[in-house]
Amino acid sequence: MSATVPPVEQAQATVKRRWPIGVELQPGGAHARVWVPKAARVDLVTEPDGRATALAGEGNGYFSGLVPGLEAGGLYRFRLDGKDTLYPDPMSRFQPEGPHGPSQLVDPHRFAWTDRDWRGRAIRGQVIYEMHIGTFTREGTWEAAIRQLPALADLGVTVLEVMPVSEFPGRFGWGYDGVNLFAPTRLYGDSDAMRRFVDEAHRLDLAVILDVVYNHFGPDGNYLKCFSDDYFTDRYENEWGEAINFDGPDAGPVREFFLSNAAFWIEEYHLDGLRLDATQSIHDGSERRGEPHILTEISCTVRKAAGGRATILVGENEPQHASMVRSAEEGGCGLCAIWNDDLHHSAMVALTGRTEAYYTDYRGTPQEFVSAMKYGFLYQGQWYRWQGKRRGMPAFDVPRAAFVTFLQNHDQIANSARGLRLHALTSPGRLRAMTALMLLGPGTPMLFQGQEFASDSPFLYFADHVPELAALVEKGRAEFLAQFPSVAAPAMRSRLPEPHAEETFTRCKLDHREREAKPGIWSLHRDLLRLRREDRVFAAPRVGGLDGAVLGEEAFVLRFFGEGGDGDHPGDRLLLVNLGRDLPLPALPEPLLAPRPDADGGGAWTVLWSSEEPVYGGCGTAPVEQPDGTWRLPGHAALVLGPATGVREKSDGAGGNTTPVIAVSDGTEP
Repeated sequence: MSATVPPVEQAQATVKRRWPIGVELQPGGAHARVWVPKAARVDLVTEPDGRATALAGEGNGYFSGLVPGLEAGGLYRFRLDGKDTLYPDPMSRFQPEGPHGPSQLVDPHRFAWTDRDWRGRAIRGQVIYEMHIGTFTREGTWEAAIRQLPALADLGVTVLEVMPVSEFPGRFGWGYDGVNLFAPTRLYGDSDAMRRFVDEAHRLDLAVILDVVYNHFGPDGNYLKCFSDDYFTDRYENEWGEAINFDGPDAGPVREFFLSNAAFWIEEYHLDGLRLDATQSIHDGSERRGEPHILTEISCTVRKAAGGRATILVGENEPQHASMVRSAEEGGCGLCAIWNDDLHHSAMVALTGRTEAYYTDYRGTPQEFVSAMKYGFLYQGQWYRWQGKRRGMPAFDVPRAAFVTFLQNHDQIANSARGLRLHALTSPGRLRAMTALMLLGPGTPMLFQGQEFASDSPFLYFADHVPELAALVEKGRAEFLAQFPSVAAPAMRSRLPEPHAEETFTRCKLDHREREAKPGIWSLHRDLLRLRREDRVFAAPRVGGLDGAVLGEEAFVLRFFGEGGDGDHPGDRLLLVNLGRDLPLPALPEPLLAPRPDADGGGAWTVLWSSEEPVYGGCGTAPVEQPDGTWRLPGHAALVLGPATGVREKSDGAGGNTTPVIAVSDGTEP
């Protein structure tokens, strides 16, 4: 190994850096800056030649200096206090050999972006698609994923939510055990491959947000404690690992690290926002000192980094704290949207009949769906038996678009033990009807990869770890699923897939040929999203423009109020959902079913869309309104009704009430 080069004494003022930490290209080499309060001496060692450059201490735990000759593509690590062990850069932009190998210097400016006119997307009006790059295609790469993007754009998706991609150990995994937060994993391609994915998505008018994990680090390959113990704290409990120190001694550089990461993805990868994992485990008591919560600072940082582009910040928050989506001025964190687990749980009970574990406090009744559509969360402070405490907080004033609604996501599919998709757990008619509710409802709908064509691929929990850790992960996964009595039973527990088995991972890969083999379910999603996008009532929901009512044991109606019923106004829409048997309604004492009168004083409804259309695999739709004025709702179906045209009133023959009838083309009455 060659001799160590003395510290560079050049004034820091002559160095132009973008980020407060990391290694950045400079004329003739690079400049390094790293926070290492545990060390008295820090060297940057290039590989494979072993040349070491000593960094100068700044007196505040930071070390920095110029590294002559280190160019883009060069490999390096840090040596602390002259010891033999070498460590990757905490802000490494790429780890070509995985988290235990050397870091690679990346030139973030060499990629030729073509999205100069892209202005981003705000949350309202969006349709999110959650995807895992490693299983989205057989190849499991960014390049292969790019080839499928036109189909998603045609489907009606507008935002791609990519599961975590920060470098993690092993050959496969979900990504939530990442350890190099600034380095997209080598498993899916190099850093420019990810940029090409984002650039092509923007060309197709698709926004891209990234799922990031700011509540813990993975258990293998995390070297941050070698640089400073203050990255972590034992003041808070965290079910996923050591809690991050956002508010204790020396928390300043830790906050700087995560705020830099949030801005980094927006600037260097042109991402359109972030999805923040398990925000309930991001503990920060800074507000008690009159300082902003770290999530509030992340929100501000992302928007500033976007430089005028619209951004989307989505939070996962199991206790459903509505404060996540309130502004800082209102005491909130400033996120744009939050996952609505309540609605998912109620839908699962209605579709499958199962009420185990965290489904215990849901009944899947029509009233739950009406309330969820009107108010977002079902639990807004009531007692929650499953957890033995109150759940949620008031959210009546939260815009409906701030609630992300879904029937499937990565967690919930995997929590079925066998990783079964929802179409394998319920009847086709019920699933089509519930899909209509989710895609036409006022929340922001989210699909999980393959849902749009009822993929037969399961989605299981998979994580490739070293043997000792793999055994612990397998045991922990089984214990988690044991909250479901049916899974805890010996017959099922013995059949749980091994998370570390390669077969568990490969079984989850999508086969996009199924899209052509199952055109009905694909057409269902595409037509519903077109209706959501193009129908003037669904596309432009009014504040306070939604109401609903229970019509039967498993049936309900939602009324979407338009701006009128004549001229250029679209009138109202009814969404009728019946998850039970055919429902006759001999009497209609429900004002939400009443049509608006037209210019001639009449009024009636007509079916605009039906989940039972044969093209979707349905069995056809009979008229809802019968000749005698009574209604009949088809079972396991959803219908969209709109104002009928050419309606006039017909006397009942006794000088009493009149019945609206629809005139046919020859002028006769039906």
